[in-house]
Amino acid sequence: MRETLAALEAGEIGVEEAESRLAGYATTDAGRFDAARERRRGIPEAILAEGKTPAEVAALATTALDTTGRALVTRADEATAAAVASAVGDGEDVADDADSGATVDRDDRTGTVVAHAAGFEPPSLDAAVAVVAAGTADAPVAGEAAVVAREVGATVDRVDDVGVANLDRILDQADRIREADVVVVAAGREGALPTVVAGLVDAPVIAVPVSTGYGVGGEGVAALEGALQSCSVLTTVNVDAGFVAGAQAGLIARAVDAARGE
Repeated sequence: MRETLAALEAGEIGVEEAESRLAGYATTDAGRFDAARERRRGIPEAILAEGKTPAEVAALATTALDTTGRALVTRADEATAAAVASAVGDGEDVADDADSGATVDRDDRTGTVVAHAAGFEPPSLDAAVAVVAAGTADAPVAGEAAVVAREVGATVDRVDDVGVANLDRILDQADRIREADVVVVAAGREGALPTVVAGLVDAPVIAVPVSTGYGVGGEGVAALEGALQSCSVLTTVNVDAGFVAGAQAGLIARAVDAARGE
């Protein structure tokens, strides 16, 4: 506490960062940002854009940047992504008070926006995560998982469009996937790919059912039930829960990194 107050008095940190250090979160008009999430859980706090206005998301992203040096936004539409980029200093119409030294990585397909403050040093783990997508339609959810795992510090290898409609596609990539320490597999329709992958590799496999496909299984129910009933050993997250899968893979990667450092 004394160190934080001394840093505040000396002008080394701002009020928001001081509050986040002392309380564990920062209070804004848009909500409370959990600035201590990464120290407590090993996973950076993410800002879910769904259900929030672009202005609210931008305000939370600015607070995240001020208190942790990084902002991670998920499920952002085009207007929200543009608002965040402008607020933190990387848009076409940059706000006057934006941090001009910040960098912004925006992916409209996955709906993610990642901003790093100037001088921010992202974590780096000696561990690899393979993120596998059954079809091109499953790529947005797989991409969200990849972004989160990468922000935790893992090396991420994307393997796309290897669904079970042609087993040669996944068999051709099996050796590559086996090099990973943990595997995330996103699949819609009947969701068979996670089971197949889990039967081919010795790393932990995390299944992400995706709400793609036709008819009764189109909301991801068939893929979810298929993953839960898998005859291969795997872990299953909720439908379209790319963030959860990426975070869980990141935690496993952290444990692998720690074991290798012993």
